[in-house]
Amino acid sequence: MKKQIKNPEVKIYTTPTCHWCMLTKEFFKEHKVKYQEIDVSKDQKLVEEMVKKSGQYGTPVIDIDGKITVGFDEEALRKGLKIK
Repeated sequence: MKKQIKNPEVKIYTTPTCHWCMLTKEFFKEHKVKYQEIDVSKDQKLVEEMVKKSGQYGTPVIDIDGKITVGFDEEALRKGLKIK
């Protein structure tokens, strides 16, 4: 019986003008990663949630199954998503 691979839960906290957010989303698209985008520019409570998780006000903040990566860090994203 094949072991089913669980897709990680991925959230990305973004703002509309964030260049690094755009690069991260392009990386996700290229590797067919499903993710939930959270635009923190629309709600102060979302900013507070992001800062509580990361300690950072800058975007993007990426949450992969509870592991936080700040900024577009391709190596960390590949590791967290198990992409070679």
